[in-house]
Amino acid sequence: MELESPHDEFRVGKMGELYRRSLEDCQRAGVEWSPSTSLVALQPDGDGSAALLERGGVVVRRRVRFVVGADGAVSRVAPALGLDSNSRWIVGVEEVFRGATSGRQPALHCWLDPTIAPGYIAWVVDDGDEMHVGVGGYASRFQPALALRQFLERVAPRFGLEGATPGERRGGRIPVGGVLPRIACARGLLTGDAAGAVSPLTAGGLDPCLRLSAHAAAVIPHFLETGDIDALATYSGTAYRVRFRKRLLLRRMLATVRSPIAAELACATLRLPAFRNIASRVFFGRGSFPDTSFGAATEIHEKRARSSSIAATVQREQSR
Repeated sequence: MELESPHDEFRVGKMGELYRRSLEDCQRAGVEWSPSTSLVALQPDGDGSAALLERGGVVVRRRVRFVVGADGAVSRVAPALGLDSNSRWIVGVEEVFRGATSGRQPALHCWLDPTIAPGYIAWVVDDGDEMHVGVGGYASRFQPALALRQFLERVAPRFGLEGATPGERRGGRIPVGGVLPRIACARGLLTGDAAGAVSPLTAGGLDPCLRLSAHAAAVIPHFLETGDIDALATYSGTAYRVRFRKRLLLRRMLATVRSPIAAELACATLRLPAFRNIASRVFFGRGSFPDTSFGAATEIHEKRARSSSIAATVQREQSR
C-alpha cells in the first residue's frame, strides 16, 4: 500500500552531525562540556541536588540547582528526582549504509511482519543520501540482531545492498507508553526518551524530543528567575496523554498481531478507503506528537514579558 504526503514529513537524523552542532552551540553559550562522565548519584540538597559525577575513576561532588534528565528510556535521573519512569518499550536496531541509495525519491518502506518485528515494524529508509535498514519489536519475542540479519538478506536484492558495508549500527530501547504523567519537579525535569516523548504507535522520537525540549526551554528560565512553581505545572505529561489515548489503543492492538496471516488481514483492512484515510493520518498527520501544552509555554513567555515590563517601570519610578 503506497501512501504519499503532500509535504515533507520525516526527519531522518544524521545524529553525529546534530550532536556536534548542538554541542558547539551550547559551548558558545557558555556551557561546560564534560565527556565520558557518569552520574553516580543524585540526592536532595536544600532547594537543589547534590550530584556525584565520575570521570576517569575520579568522583567529584557538585551542587546543582536544577537538573535536566535527557538520559534515555531507562533514565537514572527520573527515580532520583522522584519522577515517573518508563515501563513499556520496544527494542530497535538499524544499520546505516552510506552511498547506497536507490536513486529514486526519498521514501520510508515499512513491513508489518511479526516473525521479524513482533509488535512493531521492519523498515528501509532511503533518504537520497543514506539507506537505513532496521527492525524493532518486543524484546521478549525476538532477537534483534538475528532478525536484522534475516531482514537484510530479504531486502538486499531489492535495494541493491549486496556487498554494501554499513557505516554505523545503532539501537536501543524505545519507550512506547506515551509521555509520562509526572516529568517535572522543583529539582529538575525530564525530556526526550526519558520523559517518554515518543509516539506510542509509530515510535518516532526525534521530532517529539525537539518539541518537548523547546517547551522545557520556555519554562525553566521563568521558574529559576521567579521560583514560581506554577511554571513547572505547565510542563506535565498529563495533557499530552489525553491526546495519546487512541495511539495507545492502537499500540495495544498492534502488539496482539502475532502471525503473518493476521498482519496481512490488517494491511488488507487498511487498504479500504475509510481505513486508508486513518493510515494516512497516522503516518502524515500533525498529531504524531501533540502541541497541547505549548499554549501554556506561550503564556509563560507573555507573563515573563509583562513581568520584565513591570520591573522596568518600577525601576524608572524609583530612579525618579
